Amino acid sequence: MKKTAKEFRRCPNKAITLLGMSGVGKTTLSAKLPRSAWFHFSGDYRIGTQYLDEPILDDIKAKAMENRYLRHLLLTDSIYIRNNITIDHLHPISCFLGKIGNQELGGLTVEEFKRRQGLFRAAEVRAMADVPMFMEKARNIYGYSHFVNDAGGSICTLSDEECWSALSRKTIVLYLHASDDMEHTLVQRAQHKPKPIFYGERFLDNQLAVYLEENALRSTDEIVPDEFAQWIFPRLIGYRKPHYELLAEQYGHVIEAERIFDMRDEKDIIDLVCESMG
Repeated sequence: MKKTAKEFRRCPNKAITLLGMSGVGKTTLSAKLPRSAWFHFSGDYRIGTQYLDEPILDDIKAKAMENRYLRHLLLTDSIYIRNNITIDHLHPISCFLGKIGNQELGGLTVEEFKRRQGLFRAAEVRAMADVPMFMEKARNIYGYSHFVNDAGGSICTLSDEECWSALSRKTIVLYLHASDDMEHTLVQRAQHKPKPIFYGERFLDNQLAVYLEENALRSTDEIVPDEFAQWIFPRLIGYRKPHYELLAEQYGHVIEAERIFDMRDEKDIIDLVCESMG
């Protein structure tokens, strides 16, 4: 049973999970909550620093080994490589995910792309399973009263067993709904600077078939990576939206994402959350 707004206001240890496409304001909302009282758990940060750290470094080292000078330094332990992932700087994860298409243009083969997508999905499941543990640590070890789970945009593809049953028991699930104008802005941003993203294998396979047919391409090796990323992004928004809406209906509540940017402080955000709860 969902909590009422009155119960949420009175709760001494508030916990929320933010759901929505990348760019709708999840991190912006989290940043407006006082860091002295709210523990900010970033799903992507946990993925990159805990569960994909080694695969990311392996990929970087493999590329470095192609350079004779760097290969010698690495093999003699003269230098080392490490990730520098922060909540605000997740670029190594994006680089690892990569883009599908012509390898001479920086793309990945279908097999390698799907392998990395599979690693990311498994890491996301594990990161969300860590939320209850981090809630306990945040309160009992670090002294935070409240907890915000800034989940990745692809969490909507996970099942009840993988995360939603636990998250809905432990946190208030909030779907940040993007207006048509905001969706247009997200698409325009992706057109200007397409970035790697998680798709899900079934969705990817369906869209690849359509793209190859529309562009009269014989194989994925002919795909220009950036062009495919630009083409598929609006379709990804359309694919994810009903998933978000269903999750909000079953487990949580809806907040209009544009309102986040007018919020001044914790009180405004708590009021907005309670308003969404009815």
